[in-house]
Amino acid sequence: MEFKDYYQVLGVAKTATAEEIKKAYRKLARQFHPDVSKEADAEQRMQEINEAKAVLSDPEKRLAYDQLAQQYRSGQDFQPPPDWDAGFEFSGRGFEEADLGEFSDFFANLFGQGGGAGRGERGYRLRGEDRHAKINIDLTDAYQGATRAITLQVPQIDAQGRVTSREHTLKVRIPKGIKAGQHIRLTGQGGPGIGGGPAGDLYLEIHFTPDSRYRVEGWDVYQSVPVTPWEAALGASIEVPTPSGVVKLKVPEGSQTGRRLRLKGRGIPGTEPGDLYVELEVVLPPADTDKARELYQTMAQELAFDPRQRRGG
Repeated sequence: MEFKDYYQVLGVAKTATAEEIKKAYRKLARQFHPDVSKEADAEQRMQEINEAKAVLSDPEKRLAYDQLAQQYRSGQDFQPPPDWDAGFEFSGRGFEEADLGEFSDFFANLFGQGGGAGRGERGYRLRGEDRHAKINIDLTDAYQGATRAITLQVPQIDAQGRVTSREHTLKVRIPKGIKAGQHIRLTGQGGPGIGGGPAGDLYLEIHFTPDSRYRVEGWDVYQSVPVTPWEAALGASIEVPTPSGVVKLKVPEGSQTGRRLRLKGRGIPGTEPGDLYVELEVVLPPADTDKARELYQTMAQELAFDPRQRRGG
């Protein structure tokens, strides 16, 4: 069956207030009530208008309908999702000026009316929608695990039926070994259920806070480490701070900028931990004193080194 856009039926925005919905209904009821209208399709239009008001004027029913509307659009073949337990208490009272008549199959499938208003009193339950958010964590959190407090903006429906937001703070356990792009699922922290249905879940997508010292690719971590010209030329043993702590690193003799040293298993922890790749960066001391300039001049004279000369040329 076709999905009905009740907002379009009443000619209101999806953010319309309860008062705006009421005004739109009154205007359309005066235009299409079969007792006064000369339109050929007045009775059918009045049925659609009554349906739309029955749903959109009730905050709980409207919220349930809006959740379905996120997945279905007018013109698509519609079937209620498996977790939709159709039917709700509906007296048929409170609709102004118009005889309710019989509602559509679409309405009956959603709310269990079986056609006529006021038939039966059955409750419906709908699981709340899942929500998604992105959070940034430090790389060290992935190495060690952590507990962090996060504050999210959570949508809610106010007394006028409008969607607003409020702050919601949660304590989240960051498991050791998590990597960027993975999700943490918080059961029951999503949208509220309807009619006593269970709440949805909240899925947090993990991102690492940008850090100029590190680059992360999957489970592997890349780190740039500055070394002096003599450490690179002569070789050295240096201490390097890493996300898992300080390590002693052997710089091979004759190293150049860009040389990559692999520290196996020092990447993000896991059943098969990643690796840490140390990329050497040779940093020259500044020639900002007479002594430093003298040393550079001696090197220039005695080493006769030309890095632009082609090897074997």
